[in-house]
Amino acid sequence: MRILITGGAGFLGSHLCDRLITDGHEVVCLDNLFTGRKENITHLLQHPRFEFVRHDVVDPFKFEVDQIYNLACPASPPHYQYNPIKTTKTSVMGAINCLGLAKRVKARVFQASTSEVYGDPAMHPQREEYWGHVNPIGRRSCYDEGKRCAETLFFDYHRENKVDIRVIRIFNTYGPRMLAHDGRVVSNFIVQALKGEDLTIYGDGTQTRSFCFVDDLIEGFVRFMNQTEIVGPMNCGNPGEFTMLQLAELTLKLVGGKGKIVFKPLPSDDPKQRQPDISLARRVIKWEPQVPLEEGLGRTIAYFRKQIS
Repeated sequence: MRILITGGAGFLGSHLCDRLITDGHEVVCLDNLFTGRKENITHLLQHPRFEFVRHDVVDPFKFEVDQIYNLACPASPPHYQYNPIKTTKTSVMGAINCLGLAKRVKARVFQASTSEVYGDPAMHPQREEYWGHVNPIGRRSCYDEGKRCAETLFFDYHRENKVDIRVIRIFNTYGPRMLAHDGRVVSNFIVQALKGEDLTIYGDGTQTRSFCFVDDLIEGFVRFMNQTEIVGPMNCGNPGEFTMLQLAELTLKLVGGKGKIVFKPLPSDDPKQRQPDISLARRVIKWEPQVPLEEGLGRTIAYFRKQIS
């Protein structure tokens, strides 16, 4: 197939490009390089089945493709809060442009949504039928509500125009090609530990997250995109739950060094718990994460050692 990936030079997008090229497809990688990086796809630029197009999804685009994966959007708080209006436009206009293209060329279209649609959840773990507990006017709202609106658009295009959609909700994911200073907790801890700095925990360290290694997530993407039982939404993430304190201690253990753990105030609207219920993914696509946190952290630390050295 010929497959378009918006945000294809980003952390997740570049891994998806690798996977789809390996599977024998033609890949068009669309990215404006705001948070994506050319280095993530340099090894693919000379491949005969790979094409890179520098373009912003806010502006319309036309391609003849069989499938579309819409991954374009800054996904870490410092990046999506840097220009919150642009973040909302990326989610909403990007969705409209992907759906319009899918409608015209009759392509199946995949929306990379997020666990942030659940907000600071009153349900734990979070199941797909939970509607969320989200502040619509806070600092994080540009991302949370942008992704919620994108889901709305996907389901309206599906109901009104019979567009073939897949909507997945991604939980915390980590691995090689994360940006060193993107404000996500895994990269923050690793970079601080490698530099011998103190590890910064916001809050008391009891808030939890569930960490999925990137290879596991991409496997979930491909399986979900190519099944025909459901359109979603479907949670995709690792149900193993860890506190920030546990993650910091494990990072220090794996990296070594002289840093210690320090505590700072918790940012506004930061969720206290985040854990996916993946019963639907287990049933429909027979998917479950395979990479344990310690192994995945080790592989991510090895990547950052090369970046920082």
